[in-house]
Amino acid sequence: MSHFTIPRGGLFGAAALLAVAAGGVGFTISEWRGGSPDATAAKPPARKILYWYDPMIPAEHHDGPGLSSMGMQTIPRYADEVGASAAQPGISIDPSASQALGMRTVAVRRGELASSLTATGTIDFNQRDVAIVQARAGGFVSRVYGRAPGDVIGAGAPLADVLVPEWGGAQTEFLAVRRTGNAALIQAARQRLMLLGMPSGTIASVEQTGRPHNVITISTPTGGVIKTLNVRGGMTLMAGQTLAEVNGLGTVWLNAAVPEAVAGPLKPGQAVRAALAAFPGETISGRVSAILPETQADSRTLTVRIELPNRGGRLRPGMFATVSFGRSAQPALLVPSEALIRTGKRTLVMLALDKGRYRPAEVQTGREAGDDTEILAGLSEGEKIVASGQFLIDSEASLSGVEARPIGADMPKSPAKPMPTGAVYETVGTIEKITAQSVTLSHQAVPAIGWPAMTMTFQLTDPKVARGLKTGDRVRFGFDQPPSGPTVRRMAKVMGQ
Repeated sequence: MSHFTIPRGGLFGAAALLAVAAGGVGFTISEWRGGSPDATAAKPPARKILYWYDPMIPAEHHDGPGLSSMGMQTIPRYADEVGASAAQPGISIDPSASQALGMRTVAVRRGELASSLTATGTIDFNQRDVAIVQARAGGFVSRVYGRAPGDVIGAGAPLADVLVPEWGGAQTEFLAVRRTGNAALIQAARQRLMLLGMPSGTIASVEQTGRPHNVITISTPTGGVIKTLNVRGGMTLMAGQTLAEVNGLGTVWLNAAVPEAVAGPLKPGQAVRAALAAFPGETISGRVSAILPETQADSRTLTVRIELPNRGGRLRPGMFATVSFGRSAQPALLVPSEALIRTGKRTLVMLALDKGRYRPAEVQTGREAGDDTEILAGLSEGEKIVASGQFLIDSEASLSGVEARPIGADMPKSPAKPMPTGAVYETVGTIEKITAQSVTLSHQAVPAIGWPAMTMTFQLTDPKVARGLKTGDRVRFGFDQPPSGPTVRRMAKVMGQ
């Protein structure tokens, strides 16, 4: 049996090495566990967690991490976030939560809103194109031509032959005077025939033939559809009695029902396009001839009368049509329509502030076309708003008691983006007075430069800026502040006022 012997000096050396190694390992473990006094002193104090919650269900609070009732991972709500919310308006959303919510922010931009209003209506007769056929003298109907109401006839179509006894005696006297050769007497006799209602063609025929013509054929002065016919064979007529009404078909009316809330911008003479169910894929161009003054109480609509050409008489009264009131593009401050939160009492957007903070802001909206909505007040160009996911943030803001920024309130300025020299500021106002060189406006607040709502006069370097505008018009205008004073650079009427 062999023995392994360690020298005494070697034993003490090994023990020293083991002690050093053990001390090193202990230090390392202590440091890894955070047991070092120096490391503990240098560590910042832990943030106090009030509760855990799911950003998609902000009203649901949990005592610790885990899953919400929707199966989503909860995140902590820290006490310092609540304190920051009290000191600074708005709520704070963790970036990871924002990404989980699929939030998308966009900038408020200036652009052109091509607006188009669509309404429905029916075709009707053009009541301005009606001819009344009357008897010029009393007589007897000797013949009728088989017409009936609803028949479409051309101009000069005969309706009836009428025997006028009174004309026979007058024509005999005229022929007797004509044989005397006295020009003055002849002219007086001819004038008497005309006063009796005799057509000039009948008088000429009497002169040419030398015989009386006391039977006259009554015909229509214009072509169209017979709406009423009151003549029958053998009946007695009185002077001035109405025999027929003929409605022309060269043009027809399209009476469109337009909601009163959007009918304000419509004007007579405006071009429109109509599509009829009877002619799929075909459009007919026309113009607004009148906007009737009476509102339909049951539907709250105005009747807009449109005149359409009726080539070939294809458009028949009673036909159904859809009409588009195309309007030229107007400059406007635009946001995506999906970014709006409509509560029924007001309209809100969710502002995207610095450092992941959000705050609701009240806005006044105008026209809407496509995916964009016009903002009349409450936002400035370049501000960031939430375009998707804003309803969840609005729910959290409501639960946190965050007040919405009212219209006209001062908006915070970002020091990282100083306002450039010569910048153009925008707001909405009403024209109080206008001349070739200046315009006086009662305008809303201009938060970007700290102006409150007031009435003041601006310069007009170019009279074309105010072309087509008048006192009382509500306008959106942009101005700058050169050394000579505030000057309007662009101005457009706010539609739908």
